[in-house]
Amino acid sequence: MAGSINKPMRCTLRRLILPTILVGLLAGCGKQESATEDTAPEPEARATFVGSDSCTGCHGDEAKLFAGSHHDLAMQHATTDTVLGDFDDATIEYFGSTTRFFRDGEKFLVTTEDGSGEQQTYDVAYTFGVEPLQQYLVPFDNGYVQTLPFAWDTVEQRWFHVYGDEYIAANDELHWTRLPQNWNYMCAECHSTNLQKNYSLTEDTFATTWTDINVGCEACHGPGSKHVARAQLGNFDKGHGFDLDLDDRDGVTWRMNPDTGIAAREPAAMSVTKQPEACGRCHARRGILSSEYEHGQLLLDTHLVSLLNEPMYFADGQIREEVYVYGSFLQSKMYRAGVTCGDCHDPHSSELRTGPVPSDICSTCHLTEKFASESHHGHAEDSAECVDCHMTDRNYMVVDPRRDHSFRIPRPDLTAATGSPNACNGCHEDRDTEWAVAAWTDMFGEPEPGHFAHAFHAAGTGDPAANGALLQVIADEQKAGIVRATALSLLRPPLLENELRAIDSSLQAGDPLVRLAAVRALAAIPGEQSIQRASLLLSDPVKAVRLAAFDIVSPGRAMLPANLQSTFNSVEREFIDAQMAVAEWPDAVVNLASLFRDQGNQERAESYYSFAIGKDPALTPARGNLADLYREQG
Repeated sequence: MAGSINKPMRCTLRRLILPTILVGLLAGCGKQESATEDTAPEPEARATFVGSDSCTGCHGDEAKLFAGSHHDLAMQHATTDTVLGDFDDATIEYFGSTTRFFRDGEKFLVTTEDGSGEQQTYDVAYTFGVEPLQQYLVPFDNGYVQTLPFAWDTVEQRWFHVYGDEYIAANDELHWTRLPQNWNYMCAECHSTNLQKNYSLTEDTFATTWTDINVGCEACHGPGSKHVARAQLGNFDKGHGFDLDLDDRDGVTWRMNPDTGIAAREPAAMSVTKQPEACGRCHARRGILSSEYEHGQLLLDTHLVSLLNEPMYFADGQIREEVYVYGSFLQSKMYRAGVTCGDCHDPHSSELRTGPVPSDICSTCHLTEKFASESHHGHAEDSAECVDCHMTDRNYMVVDPRRDHSFRIPRPDLTAATGSPNACNGCHEDRDTEWAVAAWTDMFGEPEPGHFAHAFHAAGTGDPAANGALLQVIADEQKAGIVRATALSLLRPPLLENELRAIDSSLQAGDPLVRLAAVRALAAIPGEQSIQRASLLLSDPVKAVRLAAFDIVSPGRAMLPANLQSTFNSVEREFIDAQMAVAEWPDAVVNLASLFRDQGNQERAESYYSFAIGKDPALTPARGNLADLYREQG
């Protein structure tokens, strides 16, 4: 949801007029050679989106569960039925400025500060979300749709500013009129179905469309035209017409182990679960790597997932900024044991399968008599929920608490060592960390050694011994891939023999996140060595890894062996597509400029750097790279 408490990277949105030369250059950007009619095989017709209304006739039970869910109400047209906020001439004061919410017949209006600091009245076109807050969207003439900074608290029935008591001035990049608060770029993909941004870089305009305004059936299942056609014919002999089957639970049972009190998955062997990859598209802190989302593929084939780096996460992997669920869940023992999203949440209502009490769903796999007891948690029975200790929450957007999905054991000792919070002191606010450490140790004994938090904290504080501790994390294959990948990302030069050995080994890891981080770590190695290593990953099966390899190889493309040139060219086209997918963001234009510089096309590189500076005059990479380009030119 837009307007989160974490600050995105700096970017300032401005209208601009493109120089004539740049318009021509952009027109050819990213074009690929096409096969001739003589050589191209006849492609199978791709499935298309048909809308959720096409599904309800056959899937009535699922439709009933979906109706009124947060996905169903993710975005709506602003009407008397959908707007929850007080538009009865209500006002809110914010650092000396008054914002007014009112109506004109069926229209919902707001008078507030514009990007110049002047009062202006806007039409509210859409609602965004429903609980515990609702936001409101304002369309601009250039197709940009912006998120108002004032949201409606549906619990306390009040207006509030999404940045709380922090002052966001009209010239701040986080002002509601700027790109970081833009719906088309920041929010739309995850609140609507078959979202097509249709951004024009030459005009700096959006013509955004969708099939369903909300998160409909096809947002998760993929385009449904083939499925509907087969249903109409009553012929499912060749499958159901979807590119993926989201039922991770099909043929799976969870059998309770009476000795451990924990259920185990049967069959135990599993490939990558499909639901976390599908849900992670929107329930992850990530960037976009492709102009089209590919249903059924790994998330890293279309998106770049954030690792556990600070300030996004605390040193022990707990959520800090607004990172959603995916990165937390990948850390958990539950994920590695085969638990999938649908084991706990009904996929159509989004509610817990057992009802509103979280401990009820926990007890389906964890024996109540063993874990909901004083002997386990040290509290009086029925005085603590499982989530109080293992899924602490953190507030975002002032009023929206979200639970950490890493299902971690509370560790006050890590608070003492790294400053990460812990569940014990979260409840016992009147006690200090030393008390919590002593109480925890008295109940459970000495904590298990080897937690990655110590290595991450050492790296974050510049400890000279950090690399040694990180190498131990990287080598421990019992640790989650996202943890090992983060450790790779934290290695700092000089990289000696042990570090190089760890990177080389990680380049061959089975987990694509580990390979991705290993490729990125090559940036600290001298050019020829890094290019030799990275070139082998240009043919990696996962796009995020290929693009990371391309980023290393591109500046030294002249050193690339001839037998890899075709592969390199293919990944180069993927790189251009990835940048054009987010071309409204000035950093993507800088990336394209750097590509053209690597190609030796200084004129095109200069035009793109200048264009990026026109969008954001304070964009340091654009200015620094352009200055370096001029230095090369003498």
